Amino acid sequence: MKKYNTIFLDRDGTLNPDPGYISDLHDFQFFPFIIDALKKMSACCDQFCIVSNQSGIARGLIKEEKLNEIHHFICNTFKENDLDLVDIYFCPDHPDDATEYRKPGIGMFNKAASDFNIDLQNSLMVGDAVSDMEAGVKLGMDTMLVLTGKGPETMQKMKKDQMPKYVVENLLVGAELITS
Repeated sequence: MKKYNTIFLDRDGTLNPDPGYISDLHDFQFFPFIIDALKKMSACCDQFCIVSNQSGIARGLIKEEKLNEIHHFICNTFKENDLDLVDIYFCPDHPDDATEYRKPGIGMFNKAASDFNIDLQNSLMVGDAVSDMEAGVKLGMDTMLVLTGKGPETMQKMKKDQMPKYVVENLLVGAELITS
């Protein structure tokens, strides 16, 4: 079993269903297997970090205080389950006016690495989108594509040089794979 410094997690489509622009805590729910998956994964990493594009803010569909409520709930859930979540980084940029912080840019990862002394090349990026895989590849990380959310559509778009190290049905299957 490989030991990772940090497992970076995308949010929508990876940790929770992605109906599009979740603007209220009442509309957020983890996939039912997520806590079990994260507990398993914690055996092969020091910590977790969430990195999420949230263009709904720039589009006027999500209020930042509502996003903060969702993230507070996520942080508390990790804490209640003894899962070490260093932080949640999000990028509010619209895709048409994106900074280096919007995935596949690497700004959120570099900020996390600076804030928490993370060894990016000894980390894993888990997500359901091409932008998640591209960011991981740019940073020399192992990558895991989950086939929840946009995963199946992402598989069709992946270029050969971007193919993830792991392709799994969901995060629980991924956890079982990397901890076996």
